[in-house]
Order: sequence, then structure tokens, then C-alpha cells
Amino acid sequence: MLADPREYHQLDLRAHSLLADVELHDVWLAELEGGGPDRTITDALFCFTPQITTTANAAVRRLFAIRRVVGRMFGWDAQANRWDEELYCHRLTDEDRARSKVTPGTPDQLFTSVYVFEHEALSEVRNATVHAFSSLALRETMTGYRLYWAIYVKPISPWTSTYMRVIDPFRRTIIYPTVINRIKQEWQTRYGDNPL
Repeated sequence: MLADPREYHQLDLRAHSLLADVELHDVWLAELEGGGPDRTITDALFCFTPQITTTANAAVRRLFAIRRVVGRMFGWDAQANRWDEELYCHRLTDEDRARSKVTPGTPDQLFTSVYVFEHEALSEVRNATVHAFSSLALRETMTGYRLYWAIYVKPISPWTSTYMRVIDPFRRTIIYPTVINRIKQEWQTRYGDNPL
């Protein structure tokens, strides 16, 4: 389910230029069968809600609960609005804002929306540990759709790389594979009976 970053970089995405100063951490793939014609990233987002991602299974729920407790203990997420000036939604052009189907800067529980275009969406989270971005891109295939999920990480302190090293094993072996399977199940429930 990990994708070749070169394949992701070949996609025509606004994220590539907007996040030119941010390191691409990894790229994941979800092969979504069926769905019918003319699906957009909004359709994929219905399968990728914070509720679905944080409760994908018992292990994922536990890991998110642990992160919330530790974050509260160390104040990592407290007063998140103190970093509002650093959010990339402020870097959008007027054309970007006009294209977005969601008002840039709209909170979405875990993240803040940067933009939602027809086949691409970008959101970000900034806290005391990291400034991270979640980029989604939907492309049609012969049998359905392919959802690319790219994670970018911008260091905000020496602690960022340590934090990512600690969470990466859990993220890559438990959270993301489980979330991708839940996205695929949700897609099948919503759209799977609609062949291309």
C-alpha cells in the first residue's frame, strides 16, 4: 500500500508547488473498485472522515487515545491557534480560493482544510511537535479509482524528527494500513455497486 513517490510526483497537483519547501514523508495508495463515472475527491472524503480514521479498529482507537493523553500532558495541542499565521491556507492564490469547494482554513477535527479541488484535497495540522500535511488525489483507473494519500512533514523544532521516528512504526504498520482498508470498505459500501 506504500506507493512510489515518483508516481505521485507525476500527478498534476497544486500540492507540489504549494509544498515545495516541505519534505514528502511517504505516499500511500488505496485501490478503490467500481464507483461509477465522474467521482471526485469529495466522494472519497466521505470515506475518509476523522471519525472513520480514528476509529478504524481497536488498535487505532487505542493509539489515538494514547496520543491525546500524551498531547494533553505535554501541552502539544493546547492553544493551536497561536500558529495560525504559519498555516499554508494563507499562501493560496485568489484562483486557488475560488476553485476550492471548502473555505480554506476550515477546521476538520484533526486537521485544517487548505483546499478541496475537484480531484485533489490538502489539509494541515500544526502543533508543538510538527507541521504536517495530508494530500489526497483521486485518479480514475480501468476498474475504479486510485486514491493517493501523501504525508508531508515540516520540522518545527529538533523534536520533530524524534517524534516522527517514534510514531512511524505505529503509523506505517498499524494506523495507515488499517485506515486504508476502512476507506476501501466504506467506498464499497457507498459506491462499489456502480461499475465504470
